[in-house]
Amino acid sequence: MPKGGKVLLIFCLLSLVGVGVFYTQHKRDKEVQISPTEEQEEPKGEEVMTQNIYIDPKINMNSPAEVTIIIHFKTKPAKTAVALAEASGIPLTLEQAEQDVKDSHERFQKDAEKYLGEKQIPYRIVHNYTAALNGVAIKLPANEIQTLLQSAEIEAIYANREIKLVPPVQPS
Repeated sequence: MPKGGKVLLIFCLLSLVGVGVFYTQHKRDKEVQISPTEEQEEPKGEEVMTQNIYIDPKINMNSPAEVTIIIHFKTKPAKTAVALAEASGIPLTLEQAEQDVKDSHERFQKDAEKYLGEKQIPYRIVHNYTAALNGVAIKLPANEIQTLLQSAEIEAIYANREIKLVPPVQPS
């Protein structure tokens, strides 16, 4: 086969692989549907980055309605921190990492009281997360989320919503 033919063949094969990858990702995106909960509205915000804090655009931060959000802390979960430290050659025991997680929760609770409680802004920590992610679920008025951004513990804020996987259509 001439050299030009080989180049053309390789180009065609790579194009087919690229189209296949694009189609597969597009198909997966269509299969996952996100249904907002009753307390959350359809997206009305924009994706926001404040002081390097990601804020989910699904959160309407102008609304006075009470919402539940997930706050993801900067401190990694203990097992993740140990694995990352090990990969970097940094000594870190599981006990030390677990203490770091506990400390991050205590610091956040102090921040929540300082920035929300002292201003008599109603809030309630609904759940503490320590395994898959390090953070909390918290209920507060959506328009007061901005006040909480002063906490140095926060890495990201996500809308608390149910995600349902729609099973793919089975060929008949």
